[in-house]
Amino acid sequence: MKVLVFLAKGFETMEFSVFVDVMGWARNDYDYDINVVTGGFKKQVVSTFNVPVLVDKTIDEICVDDYDALAIPGGFEEFGFYDEAYDISFLDLIREFDAKGKIIATICVAALPVGKSGVLKNRKATTYHLKDGQRQKQLSKFDVNVVNEPIVVDRNIITSYCPETAPHVAFKLLEMLTSKEHMEVVKLAMGFKL
Repeated sequence: MKVLVFLAKGFETMEFSVFVDVMGWARNDYDYDINVVTGGFKKQVVSTFNVPVLVDKTIDEICVDDYDALAIPGGFEEFGFYDEAYDISFLDLIREFDAKGKIIATICVAALPVGKSGVLKNRKATTYHLKDGQRQKQLSKFDVNVVNEPIVVDRNIITSYCPETAPHVAFKLLEMLTSKEHMEVVKLAMGFKL
């Protein structure tokens, strides 16, 4: 199995690293066949707080059929997150993953490009809930049924409402790719409570 972790400019490093770590533990310690491939618009993507990351694939090199899931960390507007997260080619990529029934896992405001793509129309989702629910109000403008809960799963799409939920989203993705039992083995090994 392969998970594409797509990094838009200004992504949050903590929200990115959980996918690498959880899937890495699953593969390395338990031989679960899950590989993480990173993607972005350019070979080097600069995160929120200016940490540069080299990705494996640029957007024009990505073939959706090669992946079982798309994982998207959120990011900060001040660091240019929406410049790339709202780019039409990325929205098309999201649409293609959804059309093929593949899992899409988002953390925090990464739900917004998924909402903008139209695939969450009339579906349940959540996004960043603090600061007077400004981001949740934005998400609802894409005809999304916003639920103010930490993690919301609607069929193949996982959304969450803040950085604190990041590891839980990664574990949910692992569960959806494997099984609840497999996920719990990794979760316990990493020191998280069930």
